[in-house]
Amino acid sequence: MEVRLQKWGNSEGIRIPSSILKSLNIKNNDMLNIEQNDDKIIISISRKKKISLEEKFKNYHGDNLAKDFSWDEAVGREIW
Repeated sequence: MEVRLQKWGNSEGIRIPSSILKSLNIKNNDMLNIEQNDDKIIISISRKKKISLEEKFKNYHGDNLAKDFSWDEAVGREIW
């Protein structure tokens, strides 16, 4: 498929047809990888593994900041 490179703000850009995006299940704001291989531009879907919050903190052995937390007094219309 041939597309035209066009001015887009201070950059240049191409539009990817919706039929291609739908077939690859790519949605607005999804992360994509772009790389150059000789005279080719390769755009691929980012396949970074989603890490759960539990996995992120599994090896954390730092200070427990929760002990320093204070609820303080209500200053507005908070409901405690």
